[in-house]
Amino acid sequence: VQLQASGGGLVQAGGSLRLSCAASGRTFSRPAMGWFRQAPGKERDFVATISWSGGATLYADSVKGRFTISRDNAKNTMYLQMNSLKYEDTAVYYCAAGDNTERLLRGIVDYWGQGTQVTVSS
Repeated sequence: VQLQASGGGLVQAGGSLRLSCAASGRTFSRPAMGWFRQAPGKERDFVATISWSGGATLYADSVKGRFTISRDNAKNTMYLQMNSLKYEDTAVYYCAAGDNTERLLRGIVDYWGQGTQVTVSS
């Protein structure tokens, strides 16, 4: 499975961005997908995950109510809509794929994409 993240950029606090993650290869072998982020000097943290059907989603407490994860299996693409962005959301965002949402929530990732930088100015 190959993952390609895009959509990062510079945005003012309170603004919005939408990240995309295009998947290719044997995507059905790792049906759950998710987003993680890593701020400078910090560990990589879980952000959100979504099941193959889209019926199950999980979010980190820090982004609940502001971020929305979704996917379009016909396009093999996952999205992260980020609203009401805060300075502390500044990080490199990585997309990931794994067996199921519970494993991704625990940081058990089988495939990583390259990161995309999100910078929120205060």
